[in-house]
Amino acid sequence: MVENVSPKASFAALLADPDAQLIDVRTDAEWQYVGIPDLRQAGKQAVLISWQYFPSGNVNAGFVDELRDAGLTEGTKLYFLCRSGVRSLAAAEAAEAAGFAPCFNVAEGFEGHHDAQGHRGTVSGWKAEGLPWRQ
Repeated sequence: MVENVSPKASFAALLADPDAQLIDVRTDAEWQYVGIPDLRQAGKQAVLISWQYFPSGNVNAGFVDELRDAGLTEGTKLYFLCRSGVRSLAAAEAAEAAGFAPCFNVAEGFEGHHDAQGHRGTVSGWKAEGLPWRQ
């Protein structure tokens, strides 16, 4: 069962465990135009593997193979991140079903929920919690 973990708790775990990895499952456009988590403080980089393709929304049928191709192995703590925590939960569940465990979902994702004006990135999520990121 995939556990939801806050962005701050996820970042703390990534700092504390040199083997733990963050898998950012958003799309190329999101990585380039919205930004990515900056894990240099932990001596690592986020692993970028899309769970779904833009604009079709089709699930990446090779997702689990790409996890293995990235050098990730069963037994490594894997933290999955998307925009709001929905796609990353599906990706984490697929990874766990394929034998990767433990898997965690970064609740609220990178940008979190909408604010009163309909914007993301200000109310909750990785960016709103003040965690390091870059564009």
